[in-house]
Amino acid sequence: MSRTVGVVLCGGEGKRLRPLTYYFQKSMIPIGTKQKPLLEYIVRLMKYHGVEDIVMLVGYKGQQVVNYFNNGKRFGVRIRYVWDDPGYGGNGGSLYHAYLEGALRQDDELLVYYGDILSNINLRELLGYHASRNAAATLALSKNYRVSVGVVELRGGDVVRIEEKPPLGKPVTIGILVLRGGLLDYLGEIVEAKGEADIMGDLIPLLLSRSLRVSGYLTDAFWYDVGSTEKYEKLDPDEIDRIFSFLFPGEGREGSPPP
Repeated sequence: MSRTVGVVLCGGEGKRLRPLTYYFQKSMIPIGTKQKPLLEYIVRLMKYHGVEDIVMLVGYKGQQVVNYFNNGKRFGVRIRYVWDDPGYGGNGGSLYHAYLEGALRQDDELLVYYGDILSNINLRELLGYHASRNAAATLALSKNYRVSVGVVELRGGDVVRIEEKPPLGKPVTIGILVLRGGLLDYLGEIVEAKGEADIMGDLIPLLLSRSLRVSGYLTDAFWYDVGSTEKYEKLDPDEIDRIFSFLFPGEGREGSPPP
């Protein structure tokens, strides 16, 4: 019987978040005025949208994750853990290793969530869209990404216009996707050839080259990559409380998820 499994990638060292990650697993850094771990927001979001079977792929400082979440019971979910194996490099290698360990099955629908992404995306709608498209994979995409530098218009060698950090104007991936479990065998091909695999850099291009359907789910939801110290320092704790209060009922003013 097919099942939906949330898979959280939370094994990386988080080198761009140093010195914080000398002490914290990157997915465990505190967020908002409540100072809850980033990973708790992910778990609560999955639970809110009906994903109650979660597999966490852990490695660096993974015991922090295990100690905090345990079996998931206090969050109303079931959490299992698979420890990364150095013989299976990259996030795709970690995913494939979890498959070999029996934590993931071919008939699963996998909701893969990068552990340094903060979002209030409607996961239920994403999963429904994926099913309606009969896609092998569906990437969550944002239309609201802004480039991090100023863009200049030149005419005859002269600057005639400059726009500071404009919208990119194209959809970007946000570190959340849905995969058919059967695709994990493709990851095996990549790992066997390279010794490692990256989901976005290796698996998705391979699926496209094999003419498998990869759909894109466009969302206006809030999302934020907390993957660097600079980005982490720019987070506004009060804004985080406001956006995500729907995940913490009874703990302050009520917010709401995106439609």
